[in-house]
This record gives sequence, C-alpha cells and structure tokens, in this order.
Amino acid sequence: MSTLVECVPNFSEGRDKAKVDAIIAAMKMDGVYLLDREMDADHNRCVITLVGEREAIQEAAIRGVGKASQLIDLNLHQGAHPRMGAADVVPFIPIDGVTIEDCVAMARHVGAEIWKRYQIPVYLYEAAAATPERQNLENIRRGQFEGIRTEIATNPARKPDFGECRVHPTAGATVVGARKFLIAYNIFLNTPDVEIAKKIAKAVRFSSGGLRFVKGAGFLVRGLAQVSMNLTDFEQTPVHRVFELVTREAERYGVTPISSEIVGLIPKKAIEQTAEWFLQVENFDSSLILENRLAAVMSGKMAVGGLRACLEPFIEQLAAPTATPGGGSAAAAAGAMAAGLATMVASMSRGKKAYLQYEAQLSAAIAQLTILSEELKAAVDADAAAYDTVMKAYKDARGDAANSEGAIDGALKQATEVPLDVAEKAYQVLQITQNLFAITNPNMKSDLTTAQALGRAAITGALANVEINLASMKDQVFIVEVRKRTETVKTG
Repeated sequence: MSTLVECVPNFSEGRDKAKVDAIIAAMKMDGVYLLDREMDADHNRCVITLVGEREAIQEAAIRGVGKASQLIDLNLHQGAHPRMGAADVVPFIPIDGVTIEDCVAMARHVGAEIWKRYQIPVYLYEAAAATPERQNLENIRRGQFEGIRTEIATNPARKPDFGECRVHPTAGATVVGARKFLIAYNIFLNTPDVEIAKKIAKAVRFSSGGLRFVKGAGFLVRGLAQVSMNLTDFEQTPVHRVFELVTREAERYGVTPISSEIVGLIPKKAIEQTAEWFLQVENFDSSLILENRLAAVMSGKMAVGGLRACLEPFIEQLAAPTATPGGGSAAAAAGAMAAGLATMVASMSRGKKAYLQYEAQLSAAIAQLTILSEELKAAVDADAAAYDTVMKAYKDARGDAANSEGAIDGALKQATEVPLDVAEKAYQVLQITQNLFAITNPNMKSDLTTAQALGRAAITGALANVEINLASMKDQVFIVEVRKRTETVKTG
C-alpha cells in the first residue's frame, strides 16, 4: 500500500531567496513533491510544504536540515518569529496509508539522524514528545536560541532527546515531531500598536483560557499589529470561530481586522466550514459544491463500482478459503463503520444554527468517536494476527510438549483480549450514538439506526470470538475476569 506523508519544515530564513532555493534544492528527490513555499521578511522565516512517500520524505527532511545548517547562522539572525534552530521545526503529518503513530516513528528516526549527521541536538514535540511538558512547542523553544544556548548544559529540563547537551554553534537546535494538520493563520489589525495584538492573542489562545486548539502571539509585521496563530485542530476549533473572536476582542480596543493570511496550505474542508458559517446555508454539506460532486461522480466512473472498489478487497479476503481474516476482523470492521456513521451525523449537525446549543456535546462526541474508529480499524488486523499466533502456538506444541500448555494459553489470552476490546469499544460507540438522536438532525435518524445495528453486530461477533477462545483455556482466574467484562457489555 502506498504511503503519503506531509512534512512542513520551518527554516529561520525569510529574506534571502537564494538560501531558501538552496534548501529546497537539497530536499528534492524522487517520491517527494514541493506543494508550497512561503517567505516572510518580517518574521525572517520560511515555511516549506512537502508531500511524499514515507521513506523518501524522511530523507528529504534530513537533507534540508543539513543544508540549512550550512547557510543560516543564528548568531546573526533577527526576526519577529521565535526560533531556536536554523531548521527550527520539522513536523510530519499523516495523509494517506499512515497513522500518527507511524509519523511518531518517522520523527524519532529523523531526529536521531540529524544529530548523527550534523551534530545538531534534537527535541521531540507534539505526538512524538517523550514527556508531556514537551508536547507544546513553546515550552521547548522558551528563551529561543540564546536561551537554549545558555541553559542546555546546566538545566536538566533542557536536555535534548537526541544528541549531547550543546547547541550547534550556528544552527542551534531543531524540534522534530508528529501532529495533525495545522493551519497557520494570521490576522492584521488597523493599528501599529503591537501591545493590542498581544492582548488579543492572549485572549484567544488556549493556554491563557481562550479557544481550544489555538496558539497565538502578537507581532509587528509590515508596520501593522498582527495576531499570529496556529490552529492545531481546525475541525474542533474552526477558522471562522477564531476570526469572530479576534474581531470581538479587537472592538474592545477600538480597532478592527483589515485582512488575514494563511501561511502554507489549508484543507478544503476548513474553507467549506467557513463559507457555511458566514453564508448560514441551512442545508449545506460538501456535496453541494459543484467541484466536489463532479470529483465524486468522476471517481465513481473511473473506479469499478465507485465505493465498491474500496470495499471489495476486504470482502474478497473474508471470502477466501483461509482462516484469517475471519469473524473477529469483520466484527472490528463493523464497529469502525458504526463509529464512522455516527461521526458523520454529529459533524453535519455541529455548527448549524439549530444545534448551536449542543456544540460542546457534538464536539466531544466527534472526538471520542474518532479515537474509537481508529482503534477499531486497528483491531481488524490485530484480530487476524492474534489468531495466527494461536495457530503457531499449537504448531510449536507438537515439538515441545513440556512448555506447550503455557504457550497456548498465552496465545489464547491475546486472541481473547482483541475481540473483548472490540466489544467494549463497540459498546461505547452504541452509547454515544444513542445520545446523538436527541441532538442531531432528525432527517439523519436512519444513519444513526444503521450505526447502532452495526455496533450491535460488532458486539455479537466479537463476544462469539471471546467465547470460543475461553472454551480452550485452562486459566480459570483469567476466564472469570473476562466473563465479568463480557457481562457489562451484554447487559449495557
């Protein structure tokens, strides 16, 4: 299966085009594509957006960091944007065929290579962070290059994740991580008073009590006060909500936004959300956009059976005369589909005028369902792998009778835990789905009913797999514990 990963390295150079060109040239290689480049002279920073195959984009990022270390001297660097490295931040974002966990592994590999090749210490952030306090970039970058240069050797909290406790003399330190799609969004005010921008940023950012998934700061850019923000989850805190809050806060100081800018790229869905909000189209969904409908129709014509082309390989594997994938995998897939349907219903009601009073409940439901969906999808493969482990244990037992019973019981326990976990997660999906009936569009009742049917099927199938494994086990303590857990799901 192909993999597609986005990488958005930020380099501390926004004024010298030749240097930026050289950094981009260093990252050019087969399987990696340049989507965008942004240079900002006031921030003295550039943002490069790349997308590519998993292996290739890792190497491209490493080479870009190396070239930046040759061209950028932080001892001479000045700009509005905080920075601690010539290559300041290197995030990996999953696009297709990879998970956030895959991107975490990529970040750790890249971090180790950056130190090994260039002697630049590396810190891990966001999903790749080794400690909770390093999840937030601002915690790592506090004091910037000058601060980290002073403290790295004496303050244990500043010890890098890769490398020795010393900064590169000119390239500083680099932060590498894995995260969801981030929107870099800046709003300009009709005033040069940067203190107003800083006050507004404080009111908007989550760390000061503002909007969840928003980071913000105030800068003076091109002679105007700028509220500079990063939106770390635009689906839960959309762009239009941020703009509205900045506008309201600006009114307190007698100023107004005069323009805004996107640094890098923005998902189409974020623009659709904003258009829906400001136009207040009651029956809006993305399929009303001509280009979206055309793309769906055309892809359906080009693929055999449209959506069927995505589903058919899995069904064919289920039908094949092999033990895996089997009922356990099918149960996990049913649970994932239930979570997906419920997410769709909640997402299409959230933000609508008629359901604004349920905004917090819908956002919470979407967040929970998204996690459950990912875990249930992972269980499709996990169940098949667990069964294969059981078969191997039975096979190995033929040549090692003395240790066979313990090995078989261990494999059976693993094979029991997977479907039991599926049943419990499907049960959570059912509970969330039931609550959605009262707070979502009644015209989508059939979708929720289907989600519930799929969730029940997932529970039934998963528990059947649990029972058949328990029947072959010897560990009575484990059997009793499992039956207690199954009773909770059955009676819920």
